[in-house]
Amino acid sequence: QVQLVESGGGLVRAGGSLRLSCAASDGTFETYALGWFRQAPGKERELVGAIRWSAALTYYTDSVKGRFTISRDVARNTMNLQMNNMRPEDTAVYYCAAHPTFWTLTTGRADYWGQGTLVTVSS
Repeated sequence: QVQLVESGGGLVRAGGSLRLSCAASDGTFETYALGWFRQAPGKERELVGAIRWSAALTYYTDSVKGRFTISRDVARNTMNLQMNNMRPEDTAVYYCAAHPTFWTLTTGRADYWGQGTLVTVSS
């Protein structure tokens, strides 16, 4: 059973930065690809980005390319999402998710989900 716990959400002004973290249970990085999804009010959940367990491969949705960066800290079993130059349209609940296959995760399918953390970007 994989456990994922997000932290770091909050309120930020447009143009500002925020860093989210996802703490994963032991062994997760060796077996699963991890990703960040988000769901804005009234909208469907969408993939933000994903990272392969080896960290040799990352994926970002077009709207966040150049602004968001996914990284992992294997020693701490943590995946991070650094969000820069944020926009009001980045406002959403952000979820950490895991799937054994990187490319399957990028299609929106995940075996495990965190509880989510709210990010609000004010204009």
